[in-house]
Order: sequence, then structure tokens, then C-alpha cells
Amino acid sequence: MNSTTINPRVMLQKMPLRRWIKRVASNYVVRMVGRAIFTIWFVTSLIFFLVRLMPSNPIEVYINELMVQYSLTYAEARDQAASLFAIDLDAPLWRQYVDYMVQLAHGNLGNSLRSPGTSVWQIIVAFLPWTLFSVGLGLIISFVLGVFIGMLLAYKRQALWEPAVSGTASVLSSIPNYLIGIVLVVYLGVQWKLVPIHKMRGSHSPGMQPAFTWAFIADIFFHAALPILTYVLSTIGSWILSMKSSTIGTLGEDYVTVARARGLPEGRITTAYVGRNAMLPLITQLLISIGFVVGGSILIENIFVYQGIGYRLLSALSTRDYPLMQGIFMIITISVVVSNLVADFIYGWFDPRVRIAGGEK
Repeated sequence: MNSTTINPRVMLQKMPLRRWIKRVASNYVVRMVGRAIFTIWFVTSLIFFLVRLMPSNPIEVYINELMVQYSLTYAEARDQAASLFAIDLDAPLWRQYVDYMVQLAHGNLGNSLRSPGTSVWQIIVAFLPWTLFSVGLGLIISFVLGVFIGMLLAYKRQALWEPAVSGTASVLSSIPNYLIGIVLVVYLGVQWKLVPIHKMRGSHSPGMQPAFTWAFIADIFFHAALPILTYVLSTIGSWILSMKSSTIGTLGEDYVTVARARGLPEGRITTAYVGRNAMLPLITQLLISIGFVVGGSILIENIFVYQGIGYRLLSALSTRDYPLMQGIFMIITISVVVSNLVADFIYGWFDPRVRIAGGEK
């Protein structure tokens, strides 16, 4: 064996176990990943108990539906509900929690209570892509337009139209997205009749089979047009204002002044010096925003009857479908935590002081 080779067993013998654990625990990556795992576990556990604190339960909701729709007695409706739901709500809450965590550790989210025989994973896989498509595309469009317009406003601060554009961006950033969606439905679809709002329901037309054809692509864009427009209008204002502020701050940096003194072309200064550095804070915000893609569509999808994961979540909330609610909330939690984790890593890569402050030596 080469004398320069380090034997891990000998290294552990020389280094006390407590010191080795402390060294591993102080590592920046280990600390961040451990914190992310703990956050996911904590939120998942909290959701498990919170959904069971909601008024009524899935069996009672289904019994009331049967009594109203089919004029059944409470006993008849209860017998039907007992045969349908494979859940024991009379078991102690701690036992339900332990069983749920054991199943979760095996990657099993359970079956939907209102769709017997259908696993929660199957429902998530069926509905999640439509939300990722609509919200993700809206986020990309608003980010690109916001960065361009924000930089333009920073360079044209003396223009007569600059206050109007900045004011519009401020107004848009302060309006909730669901209000923008309602306004689009009322005016574009009902008052002015510019779009056939009744034909745009759903994620695609009935009978349309998913395929890489122009007909299918045009159809999904037709159904997602208003949700995408809502996401763009509700987020572009914040991107414009953030990019404008960041660009103005970057224009006052010394390296920009030196670059101009050296006689570099203004176009190169704008792209290589100003734009690149001004976008760094926005990249972090974008990564964090990506995590909210999954959960940021609940009200919008129900306003436009767009059948994404948000639409399915609200339906599960109304019927108290515990396994489906827990599964969707867990996916939302994971997406938010992972996006924040990636943003922290990227920010720490750009700025090593973050890693040092986090405990990395």
C-alpha cells in the first residue's frame, strides 16, 4: 500500500468521534440538507394533524351528499359510506400518524378516498404537469419581460413615460392574482365577449389525445391562455420594480465607471457589467418563486376551471379527502423547500461569505 494513502479507519482512530461529528455537522452542505429534511418532516406532520382538525370528516361529508342527492336516511347513507372508505377514523390519532409515516417511508401516499382504487401518486402525476406548464410558462414570460422592462426603466429614468410604467408595475404587484383572474373572466369573457370563456374550461378539449402535434399544442395553449395571462400580469410588476432598483444600484458601482472610462462600448457595459450583476439578486428570487409554482395555482385554476393540481386540491379540501390532501401538500412543501435549498447553494457559490456565516470552515 502506498504510504501516502489515508486509511479511514486509522483516521477515525486518531480523530475522536465527537470531534468528527462536530466537524460533519458544521459543514455548510450538511447543515442545509439536514435543515431541509427536518422542515419537510415537520410540515408534513403538521399537515397530517391540521387536516384532521377541519370541521367534519370524509365519511360525514359523503353521508350528507348521499342524503341530499338520493334522499337516503342517515343509517342507509352511513352503511354505504362505511363500505366505500378504507379508513379507520376511530383509531387513536397517534396510531394513524405512525401508520401514515411508515407508509410514507416506503413511498406510499395511499389511495384517494373519493376515487377508490386510485393511488394519490396517480392523481398527482395526472394533474401536476398541467400546473407546471401553465404556471411555469407564466413565470418565465413575466421574468423575461420584467427584466427587460426594468432595465429599460433604469436607463430611461428621465423619460416622460417612465413614471406611468413604474406606477402600473406598482399597481399590478399589489393586486392579488385571483382578482386579476376574475377581472379577465368578467370583462374578456362576459362583458366584451372577446374570448369564448365557456370553451376554455379544462386543460384540453374533450377527446383530444396528448401527442406532439400542432393540433394538440394549439389546444393546450388555448385552454391555458387566460391562466398564463393571469400569472404574467400578477407577477411582472414585482420583476420590473426589482430589476429597476437593482440596475440603478449597479449603475452607480465603481467598476461600471471604470469600464466607461476605458472606452468600452455601451452595449458591452450593459450586458457584461450592468445586466449580469443586476440580475444576480433576481436569479435567487426566481429560484425561490419556482418552488411556489405547484402551490400558486389553487384559486386561479378554479376560477378558469383549469384542471391542474390546484383544482384537484380544492376538490379534495371540499370532500375532506385526507390522503390526497396530504399528498398534494407534501409535494408543495418539497418543491418550496428544495427551491430554497438550491437558491441558498447558488447564492453561497456566488458569495462565499454566506457559507462562512453558515458554519463552513
